[in-house]
Amino acid sequence: MQEDHTELIDAEEQELYEHFRIEVDKGQKPERLDKFLMQKMAQTSRNRIQNGIKAESILINNKPTKNNYTVKPSDLITVVLPREPKDRTLKPEPMDLDIVFEDADLMVINKPHNLVVHPGVGNWTGTLVNGLVHYFSALPNPAKSNELRPGLVHRIDKDTTGLMVVAKNDFAMTHLAKQFFDHSIERHYQALVWGDFDADEGTIDCHVDRATADRKLMGAFPKGDRGKHAITHYKVLERFGYVSLIECHLETGRTHQIRVHMQYLKQPIFNDEIYGGSRILRGSLFNKYKQFIENCREIMPRLCLHAKSLGFIHPVSGQKMYFEVPIPKDYEALLDKWRSYVSTKPIDED
Repeated sequence: MQEDHTELIDAEEQELYEHFRIEVDKGQKPERLDKFLMQKMAQTSRNRIQNGIKAESILINNKPTKNNYTVKPSDLITVVLPREPKDRTLKPEPMDLDIVFEDADLMVINKPHNLVVHPGVGNWTGTLVNGLVHYFSALPNPAKSNELRPGLVHRIDKDTTGLMVVAKNDFAMTHLAKQFFDHSIERHYQALVWGDFDADEGTIDCHVDRATADRKLMGAFPKGDRGKHAITHYKVLERFGYVSLIECHLETGRTHQIRVHMQYLKQPIFNDEIYGGSRILRGSLFNKYKQFIENCREIMPRLCLHAKSLGFIHPVSGQKMYFEVPIPKDYEALLDKWRSYVSTKPIDED
């Protein structure tokens, strides 16, 4: 089996999804699809393949099919599956989870700030996944839920707050992963960014890839240059002269997409230390203004980005699901401080 290197996916997708493209040999004898794929994907279980077919994550000539489809010469098979977890021995840790919705197949949580989503170098404990492992292990009737494990199909940054969906079984994980891979998930974020905008709405359309100077970061590049196509639509909600509150709708879902796109506009997110938002980029040089900015950072000493809404198709019922949560209290307090400031101070062009 050959992995399709012509459609490289970004860093986050490479960790969360497996993407394959198989061109069936012209001399291939007729064979049932699931049996054919079990031979080609030796490390993948039959159940995982069948879930992929049922979730329409495995396509024949770009069309959904059935398990009993007979593979024919020159067929094109495309496969998108959630990547199997590398570490199945995660330490369960009690954690207060803000659960917005839960049923037998999935749960939607409101993630707080200062919480790493997935274990990694330097963060093997205290992550959201550690908390989910503990929560899942305490579910009733474990004998009937032996496949339950935290199914991450997307992530949000440590200091970003807001909505995440977590799959509770393999089929739900496969179905949701396909929706994220196809960018059919509806996601809206609120961000406080430096600067003002000429128009009330706009679109950022440029590629996102590993930054040239620091491979740990992401960067924006002109279309056709390098990286993956990334589109962010934004709408101005409030103007504070030196900063603006915007709503961002992700048409694609690249790693650090909003943060990189706002840096690309030279209007990084307020308090974004990684992408240039921690410096004073707009406003006066007077000490009173500098003190005001410091007071703002004391109220909310973190990234001003919140995943406000999330919409997707339920893997089992087929129902359209939509959730929305308000911005956290410290975020609201920061906005109130800016509202008070602009109501008493004239905003000059600096």
